Amino acid sequence: MRVLVVKTSSMGDVLHTLPALTDASNNLANITFDWVVEENFAQIPSWHYAVNKVIPVAIRRWRKSWFAKTTRQERHDFIQTLRQQQYDVIIDAQGLIKSAFLITRKAQGIKHGLDRKSIKEPIASWFYDVKHNVPKQMHAIERIRLLFAQSLQYQLPNSMGDYAIARHFLSSLPSDNQQYLIFLHATTRDEKHWSEDAWRKLIKLVEPTGLRIKLPWGAPHEQARAIRLAQGFQHVEVLPKCPLSDIATIIAGAKAVVSVDTGLSHLTAALDRPNITLFGKTDPKLIGGYGKNQFSIISNEKSMQTIQAEQVYQQLANFL
Repeated sequence: MRVLVVKTSSMGDVLHTLPALTDASNNLANITFDWVVEENFAQIPSWHYAVNKVIPVAIRRWRKSWFAKTTRQERHDFIQTLRQQQYDVIIDAQGLIKSAFLITRKAQGIKHGLDRKSIKEPIASWFYDVKHNVPKQMHAIERIRLLFAQSLQYQLPNSMGDYAIARHFLSSLPSDNQQYLIFLHATTRDEKHWSEDAWRKLIKLVEPTGLRIKLPWGAPHEQARAIRLAQGFQHVEVLPKCPLSDIATIIAGAKAVVSVDTGLSHLTAALDRPNITLFGKTDPKLIGGYGKNQFSIISNEKSMQTIQAEQVYQQLANFL
């Protein structure tokens, strides 16, 4: 059986889809997946053993010049690639108008998705041949697992979902044997940030343990923050800019991670590393860390700035 998965973004959402592929592979012999995903996240599906082909799409980039000649050509080439294969089942796990209209309806095969009561954008369900009801008050991973089970007609396992990508990185862990922590300080929304003073207090609390701390970053302003956080501390390393696969390898070798609510926090969960995620306004019940050794510290006041460094260190000390 050949299945097309449409789950384009964001990083966390793409990672949340992986356990459903593992479920399907464990329940159905000879199943393989092709996966349409935004070009920036194209590495992620390739880490799962059941993925045969990754089909990058660039809707985010195309939006900036939708009618430009080069964009029109890229869209044409993408559709041609998409239609080369007749699929047994197509699952739109994104559930948005853009995924249903621009991608799912153009693929060849029986199209499955959420019904109008279950989906974020009800109009998207018009483009599906088979529509499934999935309760909204479930963790995002469990919703996708249930959607796949209904679409492919197997019983949803009672066990926790398995991302099945940690093994991909076991053979390429960092060569140095020095134990280290990773602090994921960067996120896209201001209300999800923890203050630099709080991060530096936590860095100071870790110093007597002898553990190093590694600070990744993706954009120049995040690099600047990492440099400020590391200033004056010999045990803190600001990492160079790395491709996502290299960041995943570094995370896979970490003793533990402290993170704000960000895509790399979900990657940490997918790699089965101990992780403490800090939450302010965001409710982690539906989209929080899912997996082994995933812990949340939630502000009672719904503000990141009320979370104390001592509180985080007390939880972190359980892994040190």
